[in-house]
Parts: sequence; structure tokens; C-alpha cells
Amino acid sequence: MADQVAGSAETLDPPSAPLVGRAALLASVESRIAAGGSVVLTGSSGIGKTTVIGAVCGSATARGENVLRTSGTEIGRRVPYSGLAALLHRVPPELPAALAPAQRSVVGDLLAGEHTRMCPEAFPRVRPPWEGRLSGARFHDLCGQAWQELLERSSALFPTLVVVDDAHWLDAASADVLTHALHHLAGTDVRALVAGGWPERGTAADGEDLPWLTAPIAVEVAVPPLPAEDLVELFDRHGVPARVANKLHADSGGNPYLALALAGGPADRAPRHGRPAPLPHRVRALIGERVARLSAQTRETLLVAALTTRPTLELLLRAGRADAEYDIRVAAATGLVVGEGGQIRFTPPAVAGVLAESARADHRARLHSALATVVTDAAARVRHRALVCADPNAELARELESTAAQARRRGSRRLAAELYLLAAERTPAELDGRRLDRLVAAAEVGATAGLSEVVHRAADAVLAADAPAAQRVRVRMALIDLAGQGLSDMDELFAAALLDAGEDPALTGPLRLRRSWAAMVAGDHERSAHHADSAIALARTAGDRATESMALAVTAMTARATGRADHRLHMDRALALPEPELDGRLHMTPRFVAARFAVFDDRLDDARHDLLAMLARTEGGTGEEIVAVLRSLSDVSARLGRCADALHFADRAIRIAEDSGLSPGPGWYNGAIAELAGGSVARAGAYAQRGVRASEQEGDSIFLERHLHVLGQARLRAGDLCGGIAALRRIADPTRDRRVSPPSMLRWHGDLASALALGGRLDESEQVIRSARQALDPADRGRGTSAHLDRAEAVLCAARGDVGRAVELLDHATQVFEVLHQPLEAGHCLLVRGRIERSRRRHAAARTAGAQALALFTRYDARPWMEQARRTLAGPPAAGGPPTGPPRSDAAAAFATLTATEERVARLVAQGASNREAAAALFLSVKTVEASLTRIYRKFAVRSRTQLGSHLHDALGLPEPPR
Repeated sequence: MADQVAGSAETLDPPSAPLVGRAALLASVESRIAAGGSVVLTGSSGIGKTTVIGAVCGSATARGENVLRTSGTEIGRRVPYSGLAALLHRVPPELPAALAPAQRSVVGDLLAGEHTRMCPEAFPRVRPPWEGRLSGARFHDLCGQAWQELLERSSALFPTLVVVDDAHWLDAASADVLTHALHHLAGTDVRALVAGGWPERGTAADGEDLPWLTAPIAVEVAVPPLPAEDLVELFDRHGVPARVANKLHADSGGNPYLALALAGGPADRAPRHGRPAPLPHRVRALIGERVARLSAQTRETLLVAALTTRPTLELLLRAGRADAEYDIRVAAATGLVVGEGGQIRFTPPAVAGVLAESARADHRARLHSALATVVTDAAARVRHRALVCADPNAELARELESTAAQARRRGSRRLAAELYLLAAERTPAELDGRRLDRLVAAAEVGATAGLSEVVHRAADAVLAADAPAAQRVRVRMALIDLAGQGLSDMDELFAAALLDAGEDPALTGPLRLRRSWAAMVAGDHERSAHHADSAIALARTAGDRATESMALAVTAMTARATGRADHRLHMDRALALPEPELDGRLHMTPRFVAARFAVFDDRLDDARHDLLAMLARTEGGTGEEIVAVLRSLSDVSARLGRCADALHFADRAIRIAEDSGLSPGPGWYNGAIAELAGGSVARAGAYAQRGVRASEQEGDSIFLERHLHVLGQARLRAGDLCGGIAALRRIADPTRDRRVSPPSMLRWHGDLASALALGGRLDESEQVIRSARQALDPADRGRGTSAHLDRAEAVLCAARGDVGRAVELLDHATQVFEVLHQPLEAGHCLLVRGRIERSRRRHAAARTAGAQALALFTRYDARPWMEQARRTLAGPPAAGGPPTGPPRSDAAAAFATLTATEERVARLVAQGASNREAAAALFLSVKTVEASLTRIYRKFAVRSRTQLGSHLHDALGLPEPPR
């Protein structure tokens, strides 16, 4: 038994993942410990406390500290002094030998495992550990004295860190001894790191006080859930696709241990066609174990919540659960629920199913009957009445269908899908045709809400029955719609649906429309246009105006994506048709595509007005349409300089996509755009990097291009010139065998041309600008796309020494951006203007341009741009400064002070070229290179080529010179 209760960290730690997303938390804990303090980590089970402890212990050991670590266990907490005994096994053996005889004796007894013979109820009324030797109280006192002296002796040799994981399972005797010693040794080189999952602050599961949380020496630190992006990064190391990882985050509430359990093995993930994987056995066991720890009262409260569609504290209170707030807090501590603003969400959602399955049918029926009297929504009342009894009932099925239709019309698609499914299940056998109709409706509505389980249940039932071809085609289209951007593996479904559809234009038209969408996502615009033309013809034959209008919108989009001038004609034809009923597909309608065209055309105020109206119509909804509207609003807001709005809309889009199980890449793209405008360049780069991987996984050519563009921008603005060029060049990589978006739709050409000019590749820069201008639609000339290229050409002209032309181009671009209400782009022009003025040694003019840019960025709260403007205003370092060079974080700022000639010289020299080789490469004299190098050294405050190479490596990602 001693082995079972020893509490060894090596044997008790759960499998831990690499430390991802915990850098700030780890730094906070370690700084507190380094300052001589102690830390208590709290948080739900599996949130990552053990992982953080492992990292802190590793750092402490590497620093030469003595780490004494143990873990509480459910068995060990019933055996007094089991935790203390485990810690004593970690103490250097020479220390106990120096104790007084009585203290040495009790330590020896604990090390020998004699404490396991003591009564489980021994503390605080400790019985004699072995009769005739010591009273229980005396034994306890000697344990405390021995432990305190051992800590004092240990800390005299080296700093000592006492670590207790799962402290909520630590036996009370050990907890008392450890806490008493830490109180008396406060201010010494003895610190403590304690972690536990107490269900309620200040109260243990069995009512005992928790000394760790009341100790004055300790600071309580809550370990938060992992953000979605960090969990995706963690799972990327395990080969889990971003879309699956994103859904795992939603289901786990950001709990990494639970997410890993939900992920299971490759066989558990079943990603094909989005079919939900069965709940892994270990997850079901984990849920059962956590539920079993709760009191009967808390379990009953959770069961009531599990039987509702949208559980809230208010509803639980109305249902008679007077202690609902306490019960939910206890459940949250065990990782079973997340409570946010009165809303309750099970983590994972399967908890609700496990709870419902564990209750007797008659008990569930009574609860549904009670809930039907307290819910305020009429549709929810009908649902609870239907769940009281599973018997077929034609009248109830009709009422459920009618209520589902009402919920569908008002945008409550999650509830509508469940009600349609319930209506089908309550339909009597003799009305099988009505049952199939209701199943089809459940699949179609569920697809628009991203309800994978509902869609597959309904589709499987239809396909298993002798259903008519039309119904089989419709449920297969629902499965296709469920895939979102992940359409690359839908060929099998398309083939089966087309086979069922036969020659019926009413069925083949919508299928061809979806084929055109799939081809467009894959970047095959020619095939997309072919399918769209076919869909238009078929829809006209069938009199299907909705499909015709959406296919015309696709034709307009592919025409614009391929640079055809007739895209406006197709768009006008689409808008002339009656507006199709939304029903979850607003993002496919001509009206939405027209709003996107307004963005491409720089009619941002018009686009914002239309998109806000669309948001009002989809508000409160779920699925792709609301995500598409929010993303577009974020894009428009960023361009208009409404940085806070851009971040807000992007965040909402990302969260809804995660909750709905949609492709994460599109939301991450707009998150990156918003971060570049008003958040953080580093976060923008992280979003873009993850988005590139997600788009590659799903075969999404459209968003792969977009993520590469924003990744290139983020790298350039972080000072990584080579990395930025590499990302932007990938957009037009000929090996991708896909047509690249025209300049008006994705404005990457100007960014690449500017970077190439700064890198000294002037001819290549000129070629990029020339080809982009040739690809411009005549209507785009003189507007935003053209202004982007003007700014890039100004950088090129300045690099060639034609400063007058550069200033002229910048002035024109600035005026265009001001007219178009794009203040951040105008500010960017001012930053380039300041750089050019510096190269002309007109420092006052350079400072004026920088100050104007800073004032503009400050007005719009564009924080990353504000930082860039401040670096520009800082200017070159003062003469006679320290010879060791600027801090590496300032290398990019120092680089920004170089003239165009100095930049080219610095790059060549930093890469190992001699003065003569640099002069030959740049067609300069050796003396000119030497003079330039002298100025470069002064600006970077360095004395050697090696130091210069090191700083340019930091600023631009250049390779360091050979040494």
C-alpha cells in the first residue's frame, strides 16, 4: 500500500502535452517564486496545472534548486502522512541523519511505511501509530518539527521548492505539517508551488478547510483554458487537422487534457464527410468519473440543465434548483461545464448525453414535464412535451413540425432542426412519407446551423429507407453544405447525388451550383464557371429562380477572379432576379456577392451599410452565413480605420465558426487583418501561419492566397524582409497550378514590389508592378488598387534615386486613400514619405511626415501602426553612442534609418561580401562603399561586419556572415 500512496510525480502525472500557450502564465509563476513567494495554482481538472508544474520544476532543477515534489491521490488522502512520506523520500539522505533522535525516529518510520498502519480517521484525533511508543499528538508534533528543520537545512545548502500537485487529495495530516512549516519559513529560501482542483473556494469535497488557500504566503493563480489558436497549434503537432482541432476546442472549453481525450486516435476522428466520431471510451469513462465525484444535489441540477436546449442559471432557478449557482460552480471546477454570463455549456457537449442516459426514463419524463411549465419559449415547451413520451403521435408530430417551421423562420435553426427530428421520430409508421419529409427538413436546417450529428442522423435514416430520389438528393446536398470550405473530399457525395438526380433539372441545378462553389474554393475558376453556366440553364428549365440567381452570382465572381470585364454584367443580371429566400445561405446570394464587389471597388461605406443590414437579418443565428457577414464587416472596418470594430467582428466570427464546427481558416484570415490594423503584428502572423496550414489541409485555394498575403505583410512589418518576400512569392507560385486572384481582389502585388525594392531587387520589383497594372480593370485605375501600386512604385523610384517622381507618386496615392476613406493606407504613405525624406537628409520633413502618421494612427487607435510610426520618429542613434550596438529588438528601427544605397551595401556586406565585391555588384566605387559602411556602422552603433550581420539577421531574417 505504501507504493499506492507515495504520490510520486513520475507515477501520478497524467499524460501531459508540450507547453503551448502558457508562456505568460509560466513567467508570472516563476517570477513570484524567484522573488521568494509561493503560488497556489487553481483550475478545473485537466486544465494544465500539472503541465505548468512540470515546466516550473524543470526550470528550478536546471537552476540547481532542490525540488521536493509529491502528488495527492484519492487513496492516499485516507492514509495520514502519506504525502509527507513521499516528500521525505525526495530529501537528500544525509539531512535526516543530522536530526535529533526523536525526530530522526519518526522520519525513519515514515520512510519505512509504518504510517500506512494508522487509522484513516487519525487526524486531527490521531491515534497512536503503534501502541506504547508515542501519543498521536506527540507524533504529529515531531513530524512537524522534523519537516521544518529539514527544510531549514535544505535551504541553507540551496534554494528549496516544495511542490504539491493534486493538493485537494492530500491527506489532512500532511497538509497541516506542510502548511505550518511554510508559515514559519516565510521569507527564507523555501517556496511552495501547490496545485489543486477544489470544487469550491475554501471548502474541500468533504467539508474540510483548505489550508493552502488561506496561507498568507501564497498567491492564488488560476490556470485559464487554452485559447483556440493555442490548442490548434498543440494538435498540429499530433497531425490533427485545424478544423477538427477547432471543434475540439469548442467541445472541451479549452481544457487541453479533455481535448486530447476527445481527439482519441486516428480511428476515432472519422473526419470523412464531417461524420461525428463516436465518443471515445476513455472520454465516457472520464465523464462518468467526474460526475461520480459530485453530490446527488449537484448531479440533479446538471441533469435538469442537460435536458434543456439552452440551459441558463435563470431557468434552473425557475425549475426549482435553488442552489443552482453553487452547483454549477462546483461542476465547473471539475471541468464538466463552463458558465459564461448566466449561460451554461457542457464540456464536452456529450456530458449532457451521459447525464441523460444515466437517469431512469420515468425520472427524465417527470423533469421534462416540469420544464414544460417553466420555460418561456413556446417552441421549447413543445419540445419538452414531446420528450415526456417517445410513443408515435400524429397530432404531436404535426405540432412539432409547425413549431419547427416557426423557429426556422425566426432564425432559431438549432432548435428547428431538433424539432424536425423529433417530429420524424414521433410520426406513426403509416405516415412514412411525412416522416421522410421531416427528416429531410431536419438535415437541411441542421446543415445551415453546423449540426453535424443531427444532419447525419437524419441523412442516414433517409438513405436507409426506400426514399424517393428527390429526398435522397436533398439530404446529400445537406451533407455537402455541412462541409463549408472543406469541399475537397466531396466527390463521392456529388457522384451519388448526381446519380440519384438523373435528368431532373430541379435536382441537378442545385447540385451543379454546389459543384461550382467547390471548384471556386479549389481555385479552378474555369471549372467553376462551367458548372455555374450549367446550373443557370438547368434552373431556368426548372423555373428555379433562387438557384439561377445564385449561379449568376458565382459566374460574376469567377469572371472577376479571372479578370474578365463582363463580371459587372453578370452581377446586374443576378441582382435583377427576385431575391432568393435566405434560409442559411445568405453568403451565396447576389446581394452578399454585390457587397463583396463593393469592397473590391473601394465603396466601403456602401458595403458597410449593406452588410450591417444583413447582420441584422442574421443576428442570433449560427452557421456560415453569419460568419461570412461578420468577416466582411471586419474587413471593411479595418480598411475604414475602425480598428475596434474590426477586432470585435473578427472575434465574433471566429467564435461562431468554432462553435458551429466550421472551417477555421476564413475567420483566422480576418482575425489577422484586424490584428494588423489595431491589435498585434505577432498575433496577426500567428493567425496567418495557422490559416495557411488549415487552407492547405482543406484544399482551399482562395484562403491560402489570402493567408499568404497577410503572412507576408506581418513578416514585413516585423522587419523580416526575406520571410515576407518568400510568403508573398508563394501566392503566384507556378507549381500551384491555379489562377491567381487579380489585383483588385487581393492587393499583394504592391507589398511584394515594395519589399523587392527594399531588398535591392529593383528589376523584379518593376516587373511585378508592370504586370499588376496590366491586369487592372480600367474601372480600377485611379482607385485603391492603383494607389497601392503607386506607393510601391514610389519605393522603387526612391531606390533608383528618382526622389522627385517618388514624392509625386506618394502624394497622389495619399490623396486617393483620403478620398476613399482609408486612413491607415494614407498613414502608410506618410511613413514611406518620411523614409524617403530621410534618404534625402531632409530630417525635419521626415519628422513632420512621421508625426503626421503617428497622429493619424493614434486617432484611429491603430496600435501596430502607432508603434511603427514611433520607431520611425526615433531616428538614427546619436553619434558617439555605445559601441556594442542597439538592442536586438531595435535592429529594425535602426535599419529604417538607412538610405536606399546604404541598405544595399549593408545587405551585401552582412552576407559576407568584401568592400570590392559590394562595389562591383552595385556599380559603385570602393570609396563610396567604404563611406556608406562607415555611416551604417554609426547608425547601428557597431564596429564590425560580424556585429552588423547579427543585427541585420534580427531585423530582416538575413543569414549571418561567415565567421
